[in-house]
Amino acid sequence: MRWLAWVDDPSGVSRAGTGPAPAATTGPARRDPRPVSASPGAPAGDSPAVDRRSLATAQRSLGDPEIRYPLLPPLVSGCPRTSTDAMSYPVEVTYDYARVPDGFLTARPAGPGPALDRWSALLPPLAAPGLGEGGTPLIDIGDGVYVKDESRNPTWSHKDRLNRCTVSAAVAAGAPGVVVASSGNHGASAAAYAARAGLRCVVLTSAGLPPAMASFVTAYGAVVLPVPVADRWPLTRWIADAYGFHPVSNLTPFHTGHAYGPEGYKTVAYEIAADLGMPAAVFLPTGYGELLFGVWKGFSELHRLGLLPGVPRLFSCEPAAGGPLAAALRSGRPGARVEVGPTDAYGISCPVGGYRGVVAVRRSEGRALTVSDEDMRRARDELARRGLWVELSAAAGLAGLRTLPGPDGFEGPVVCVTTSSGFKDTATGGESPAPADPSREAVRERLRSAGIRS
Repeated sequence: MRWLAWVDDPSGVSRAGTGPAPAATTGPARRDPRPVSASPGAPAGDSPAVDRRSLATAQRSLGDPEIRYPLLPPLVSGCPRTSTDAMSYPVEVTYDYARVPDGFLTARPAGPGPALDRWSALLPPLAAPGLGEGGTPLIDIGDGVYVKDESRNPTWSHKDRLNRCTVSAAVAAGAPGVVVASSGNHGASAAAYAARAGLRCVVLTSAGLPPAMASFVTAYGAVVLPVPVADRWPLTRWIADAYGFHPVSNLTPFHTGHAYGPEGYKTVAYEIAADLGMPAAVFLPTGYGELLFGVWKGFSELHRLGLLPGVPRLFSCEPAAGGPLAAALRSGRPGARVEVGPTDAYGISCPVGGYRGVVAVRRSEGRALTVSDEDMRRARDELARRGLWVELSAAAGLAGLRTLPGPDGFEGPVVCVTTSSGFKDTATGGESPAPADPSREAVRERLRSAGIRS
């Protein structure tokens, strides 16, 4: 398998070739003095005012930030030097921030193309073509609360931002396909981006996958294998090893995920800042914590670049039936494993958390909240009354805000991220309305019962 090269690795190790995990280096990465070439797959005819170059330099351990690895190959099992049987630590991507162009937050592309390409400078090289991901609306629902509606992405979820980056890694690896373990959104998104890039896709899911989601995933040509939950991650690794497929989901006991994935989520923060400035707080539905970490990192980078006065407080919102991130923060541990009770919020129902979420909440001085299914249903209904149809899991952010007893010290606007369309819910499409009597009197009575008067 051949790795595509853009520049020499910061460690001085060639990016071409295969073999075991790359050797780590310590200390700051060496900057390559040569210009970085445009990211493969970037749309032609882009405005020269928008920087299309990746300034990514290396991968860095979150367990020990002094440990760095070459940018390629992407690490898919966390940091091999700091992870143990008791705890898995992820890696993140580092960048040459000194070369970020002026106007990073304000420059806009001149023509059509994936909105994510606008932020190429602070993303891993985008080797895979996009589908128009990103650029989702920020909707004012009153009282200083805004909704960042991620259901407007190509496959109707935030996962498209992640999979533009992870499938780019698969293309760079020369992999024949990708493999993903997913309860729904991640699998559909990975299947779509794999199809766009001309790659095969295997989705390991659960037997309870909603029929609509199964049709959605298979429409892209993916092989869908419903298996017991305990077998999904081991099978992901086996398919990666046996078939050379690139894994775009987790492989470790405590979730580390893909090194490049959360980098795509940074663009949520960039877009919020470009549209609104710095909010006082952001509330996010939280499963394994990758979105939470990506949004925190995006705001942190903007603050580092002098483009924001600080970083907003981040509030993770997990189902009360589980809540591994809340458990980890309560106990002061880098991660936790919990028993998960019944919940309809299947998209964020997770028995184990990851260190990324702990980092995001602690460093933003935020809080870990848990919300009941009833809290999420009320929030989902509130959003529907505002014209926004989201799945139950996606309403967790607004549910978290609404469960707070007071303003919680917010001085400024608050953003709630909704992650996915209501089309994805397990009960969607299960019932059809009964035929209506078309007589004028019967219709009048139906409208009257709905509170509509002539």
